[in-house]
Amino acid sequence: MKKNMGSADRIIRIILGVAFILLYALKTVEGTWGIVLAAVGGVFLLTSLVSFCPLYTIVGINTCKVKKA
Repeated sequence: MKKNMGSADRIIRIILGVAFILLYALKTVEGTWGIVLAAVGGVFLLTSLVSFCPLYTIVGINTCKVKKA
């Protein structure tokens, strides 16, 4: 997997992922919406940890800065 996620994108996803999981864990959001929110939070955390988003590949987005040789 080639990295396609920049630092700012990763930080935003980590913050949102933790927030979504906390909303579900603290029972602020419950039921089906809570489960969906927690799942999205988990996906955000996972993709930010590996710096790769499969959806970005499909759409053709790359927020990772290119290193100059």
